[in-house]
Amino acid sequence: MSAGFKHKLTKKMPPVAIRSTTIVAVKRDGEIAVGGDGQVSINQTVIKAKARKVRRLFEDKIIAGFAGATADALTLFEKLEAKLNEYNGNLQRAAIELAKSWRTDKYLRRLEALLIAADKEHILLISGNGDVIQPDENIIAIGSGGAYALAAAKALYKYTDLSAKEIVEESIRLAASICVYTNDQIVVECLP
Repeated sequence: MSAGFKHKLTKKMPPVAIRSTTIVAVKRDGEIAVGGDGQVSINQTVIKAKARKVRRLFEDKIIAGFAGATADALTLFEKLEAKLNEYNGNLQRAAIELAKSWRTDKYLRRLEALLIAADKEHILLISGNGDVIQPDENIIAIGSGGAYALAAAKALYKYTDLSAKEIVEESIRLAASICVYTNDQIVVECLP
């Protein structure tokens, strides 16, 4: 075998780009809504159109949504649920402890995802960098179409009387009309 051919066999393949998700959370008039689209794409191909990226946790008192690698996010949902059980549903404390573990644990720090988690009082973004961020406004978005959805949600919040759920749905629809990694197969969970 020639040296050149051998080199080509051992050369690493480039990583597959998995792109998916627009997740939006809005709090308005005592209602919290967290929603996400359903698209999962690998490179330029839509692999799944109706993925469910928003879940209820801790006796349905917490809503969480994820952007990123699905298996990683599901692992993080389990870890967040365990922290919520450990801290009796205290979302802020559970989120801080999850972020600390995520950043320092050798296994967890390899997970590639972002989470939005909300209860009746808080909306939090949780990352593997150790971040637990509560937005200044009552709106946050993550994922491939997150910036588009965030801009739409802020405008709808400011200039309309739509409910939190309606703002989430419409902002994801608007993101889907711009972002090729977002679709209009929307799942929204609400806390009254």
